[in-house]
This record gives sequence, C-alpha cells and structure tokens, in this order.
Amino acid sequence: MAMRIGVLGPVKAWDGAGEEIALPGPRHREVLARLVAARGRMVSVELLTAELWEDPPAGAVGAIRTFVGALRRALEPDRPPRTPPRLIVTTGPGYALRAATDEVDAWRFAEAVESDAPPARLLPVLDTALAWWRGPAYAEFAEAPWARPEQARLTELRLRAVERRAQALLDLGRAAEAVPELDAHARAQPWREEAWRLLALALYRAGRQADALAVLREARTELAGALGLDPGRGLRDLEAGILRQDGRLDAPADAAARVWAGATAALDRAAPDARLRLEATAGLMRGLAVTGGSGLLAAREHRAAAVEAAEDLGDAELTARVIGAYDVPANWTRSDDPAQAARVVATAERTLARLPEDTAPAVRALLLATVALESRGTASPRARAAAEEAERLARGVDDPGLLAFALNGVYMQSFERTGLSGRRDAIGAEITGLGERHALPSHEVLGRLIRLQSAAAVADFAAGDEHAVRLDRLAERHGRPLVTVFTTWYRALRLAEDPAESLAAKESAYRAAIGLLDSAGMPGLSEGLAPLALLALRLRHGRAAEWEDPGRFGPYQPWVLPLLLAPRSRDEARTALREAPDPPHDLLAEGLWALLARAALELGDLEMSRRAHAALLPASGELAGAASGLISLGPVDGLLADLAASARM
Repeated sequence: MAMRIGVLGPVKAWDGAGEEIALPGPRHREVLARLVAARGRMVSVELLTAELWEDPPAGAVGAIRTFVGALRRALEPDRPPRTPPRLIVTTGPGYALRAATDEVDAWRFAEAVESDAPPARLLPVLDTALAWWRGPAYAEFAEAPWARPEQARLTELRLRAVERRAQALLDLGRAAEAVPELDAHARAQPWREEAWRLLALALYRAGRQADALAVLREARTELAGALGLDPGRGLRDLEAGILRQDGRLDAPADAAARVWAGATAALDRAAPDARLRLEATAGLMRGLAVTGGSGLLAAREHRAAAVEAAEDLGDAELTARVIGAYDVPANWTRSDDPAQAARVVATAERTLARLPEDTAPAVRALLLATVALESRGTASPRARAAAEEAERLARGVDDPGLLAFALNGVYMQSFERTGLSGRRDAIGAEITGLGERHALPSHEVLGRLIRLQSAAAVADFAAGDEHAVRLDRLAERHGRPLVTVFTTWYRALRLAEDPAESLAAKESAYRAAIGLLDSAGMPGLSEGLAPLALLALRLRHGRAAEWEDPGRFGPYQPWVLPLLLAPRSRDEARTALREAPDPPHDLLAEGLWALLARAALELGDLEMSRRAHAALLPASGELAGAASGLISLGPVDGLLADLAASARM
C-alpha cells in the first residue's frame, strides 16, 4: 500500500502500512493542505507566506522552507540524503505536490465521482469513495480564504456522488434501498432539484406512487419558499409521467439485475463485513455466469467491481480469494471484454507480488490460472509460464476443482502454433474425468466442449456427435443454456461437411445457429461470426467470395478483406493481403490462415503462399477452422498441396 494524504476531514497522512504519520505542527499541515488544494500546480513561496500569515514576519520565507523540509522528512523518511524528493518538489519560485492520484484522498475522490463505469461497477466505487470522508474537507482550515473554494468544490462533488450512487441503485433495480439516503439528502439540500427528482423516482419505482407525488409537492414548496423559483423541467416532467404511469419510468426489466439485487441484499444482511460480502459475492457471480445471456454479462461486470474493491482494501490474500472465486470454466479463446481481462490480469499479477511467502499453494495456483485464462489469444510467454506453474501447484493440492481450473488455463495457452487439437483433446479428457468423478458439472461441460472441438478438427464426427449428445444432456440437467449455442453450431458444421446435403440446407442450419448468438452474452464469440460462417460455407462449396461490407466481419476483417476485394480490385486486394497480420493464436487460427492461403492462391502472392504453407503445415490432417467447432474451410492437406504447387516448394 502506498503512502496516503488525507484532507477529507482533518489533514492527516499515513504510511504504506496504514500507520498515521506524525506531521510536525499546524503550520506544516497547512502548507501540505495548501499544496493538495493546488492539485499538482506550483504554489509560490510568496503566496504561501501571504496565505499563512495576515502579516508575514521577517523570517517568513525561511520558515516556509523549514516547514517544507520537515514535511519531506516526515513523508519520505527512507529517502537517502541528497536524493531529490519525490513528493514535495521545488519548482520555479515555489513548491508543488507531485503525489499520484491514489495517494491523495481528495484527488482520488474527484476521479471516482467522474467515473464512467457502468452501474454495477460504479456503485462499489462510490461507496468506497464516500467512506473516505472523515469530516468537512480541510476541517481545521475551514476559515482560511485559500481553503474555501476547494471546500466548496469538494462538497459539491460529494453531493454529486450521493446522487450518482442513488442513480446507480435505481439503474440496478434497487429503488427501495435508495429511498432513505435520498430522503435525508433532499431535506438537507432542499435547493437541489436532482435530489428531489431521484427521491420521487425511487419512491415511484418502489411502488409508492402517492409518496412520490407528495415529495414533488414538497419540492415545489421548498423551491418557492427558499428561492422564489418554480420547479424545473425535470421535476415537472417526472410529475406528469407519474400521473399517467409512463412506462419509461419503470425500473430496468433485466432479470439478471433483479436476481443480483435480491441476492446482494441478502448478502448485505447476512454478512455486514465488507470482506465477507466480497467473498460471498464472488461465489454468487460464479453461479450467475453459467446461466449465460444477461446473467453472464452481469457477472462479468460485477466481477470487475468486486476485484477492484478487494484490492482497494489493501488485503492481498482477500484480493486473491475474490479473483480466484470466479473460477468459471471458459472454452472460447477470444475475450468478451479484453480491457477488463487486462485489468484482472494486472490485478492478479500485483496480488501475486504482494502475497506473503507462506501463502497456500492453492491461492497462488488460482491467481496464476486466472492470468493464463484471462490472457487468452495473446500468445504471451508470461501467460504460458503462469499456466504451467498453476498446473504444477494444483497437482500438489488435493483439490479436483482447482486442478480442473488450472487445466483450463493450460488449454487457453495451447495455441502457440496450428495443429494442436490432439494436445487439447488430452487436456479436455482430463478435465472431463475430473468433472465426472468429482461431481463438477461445469468442468465436465468444459472438458466435453474441448473434446467436441478437437474431434471436429480431425473430422472425427462420430466422437463429436457423442460429445454433443452428452453435452445436451448435461445442459438440460444442470441448467447450462450456453451449451446449446455450441452444440447447435457444431451440428451446423457437421452438416456443412456432409456432401449429400444441399447448400440451402446448410445455410438454413447456420442461420438457426446464428439466431442463438444475440442472447448468448458472449461478444467475443458472436462479433463477426455470422458473416464469417456464411462466407466459409460458400468457399467450401467452391463459390467465390462476394463483396459485402468488411466491417460486418468485426475482428476477422483483416483476413477476409483480400478475398472480398479480389473481384473488385486485384491491386487493392494484394495490398490488403500484404498488410494482413498473422492470425491470433486461438481456435480459429487454422481457419484464418486458410483464408489467407486462398487469397494468396487467387492473387498469385508467392510470399504469402510460403507463409501460409509454413503456418498450416503442422495442421496437416485437420479441417481448417473446424477446431473452433463452428466452421470449416475444408481439409488443410488440400490447401497445402495447392500452396506447394503455387510456390514451387
């Protein structure tokens, strides 16, 4: 934990261990507070002397320098002699505080209030930020002229934080929880129309229409009596909407939000301690994630907030448990939210570095497996090493669920080259066995999905069909709707590889599979997949690619673009082919290399032909793209033969 400076109450400072730093005296604290109020800007010595004394004494400038020197020693006690200070620096004719934002409570608070996080993440951010207040800002300097503007700014931010918190509760379907605080807030600040609006809306959504209208009448009286003003448009529109019961005023209808609201309210009652709530909440998110759709989206959103809140508490072992509690199996190799995944990885790495040496191996294994799993598709050497270490640690612990989760991380890092479906099948077989023997249905589902994909890669449709049947039974028995998405796509691929079926029947099967994507809650899977699947089907049937908007292909655009451009402009197509990067290391690597290979053959690009041949050679014997369990561009061996002939290999 870093050193912290606090001005949201009496001016204080704490060291990295959370112990209060003994600041030398009231003048020293005022200098520090004044530098905090400047928010990183330089404050001249001349201005400091004028603000600290009504009539500065003869030695005022020297005194300021003495105060600053003492503050530097107090705040940076371990700084070697003659080493430039990090925090209070000399700049021009004065001093500036160069602390990080998270080292000063007022700066952190302002950042938190302006956060653009979604409601589920914003709520714990604001709860934490509001808890930083220990009294009036710059409490002991309330009468100082320099402090008044900053006090007014921070007070306004605090009122805004209360209102943003209430709005977040409303957005999450928790209107009744918002009412008590909003009631106190509106009566303490009767001139704030937003406070009255939120209170009335919360009452209405809580089923108290009469109370909501009474509050709006009270707001009108208060505004007229105190300010001589009529209510603004926001209050007038709300009153009219309540009177006609406008459906647009209703609470969000998302079922996941309602489930989450009820569950977290129960957790709040059962576990008032923040640490216990965070750990319990992580378990709740695991259960919500496997429901798919809005449940998966909500779980992902709440998980990020819980991880951030845990780290903010400064307890590395708690953070590790909260991160590790979300041991949700994953088989798709494109992240649904790469930015969030990167934040989770960064937090896991920081937590690993801070864990005590005697931390249980299981805790480290969970964090390492999380690094491996959330780094999917990145080809990161660190992620691969994390996966190997997580597996090693997990095999030394008698915990089948932990081993299955660690193997999930190993699976996500088994894409360093093409043609590794056999290795992944072995991983899937072990995970399946763990799931069957130890009643771990989510992991049994994961293992069978991996095995289904691996079977499709080598056109072993008898094995694939058996896995699909078992997966459907597991989905029905344990309520795993996402499983149906993957088995439906597998059956469309299976049909696409049947030469006896018509192109129309195959397109119909794929369109049925495409119809399941919108409700899956997996943008990493769904984005760009529909047009890619239909293009692969056309190419598999010997049809040329036809021009369509490349943007529809989302993340797959660079590898599709040369084929789309070829009928329109071969020069533009060649340029696009030369600029195409190597495909990512994931389940569609062979399929995307096949697209580049087809384009190279069509456009006569010998360099790309050589690159594609080298990349696809390890996948000899597989169907290009079928390792995904979703699409196929035909046998890799046929492409290898054509590429070899073209490039005269």
